[in-house]
Amino acid sequence: MGLSRLGALLLWLAAVLAFADASAAEPSFPALSGRVVDQAGILEAAARSRIDAKLEQLERKTSTQLVVVTLPSLHGYDIADYGYRLGRHWGIGQKGLNNGALLIVAPNERKVRIEVGYGLEGTLTDAISRLIIENAILPRFRAGDVSGGIERGIDDLVQVFSGDAEDFKRRAAERERPGGAEDFAAFALVVLLLLVWFIVVVRRSQQRQGLRRRGDWWIPAGGATFPGDWSRGGGWSSGGSRGSGGGFSGGGGSFGGGGASGSW
Repeated sequence: MGLSRLGALLLWLAAVLAFADASAAEPSFPALSGRVVDQAGILEAAARSRIDAKLEQLERKTSTQLVVVTLPSLHGYDIADYGYRLGRHWGIGQKGLNNGALLIVAPNERKVRIEVGYGLEGTLTDAISRLIIENAILPRFRAGDVSGGIERGIDDLVQVFSGDAEDFKRRAAERERPGGAEDFAAFALVVLLLLVWFIVVVRRSQQRQGLRRRGDWWIPAGGATFPGDWSRGGGWSSGGSRGSGGGFSGGGGSFGGGGASGSW
């Protein structure tokens, strides 16, 4: 199994584990106030204006919606799990095309993620997302230039979405060449994650003892109900209120977990 496929599997398993162990309460999503949602207050005013103009121009040229969001906290959630659910909640990208993407920065947890909508996964692959994070964004973050890192990452993303991705594909392919030691380590990690996932599932099953299932709801003895089938829309919102600000809103796009994350 190649590293890229193992990486995708690891991301999926990590999201499953994070979801299984997270609180049942829905996380707090910021309002979609524009193409740049600087909740953490880390962007310089001039950089924010430049980024907003680049994102607006990209959407006019290609219909691709790219949004930058900085968060004061992930509230204990894994950034990959939070990211794709935030994209669905806002509905970034056009409905049917699913051509939305997010650049998410959580400075307090020192996490960054590029979240990619379904329709862009063939253009902005996980490997290219990782390349942009590691080459364009993280070095500037580590040097204390957060605004510069975000703007440089946006420049690379705009270049990819504008059809000039060949150099990124070549460099990403070079980084993803398989190696025996790396494959074995990734396989071992998959096995470990599966074991942890099994333990989490067993534990949560034990916690539900004494409950009975009726349709999509768990019914305790006292008669109160709470959702029991998250995949059908309970708990997490997916494409609810999209917010608006400055005339910008999501178009109903959806996300499935494509992208890459990094730390500094």
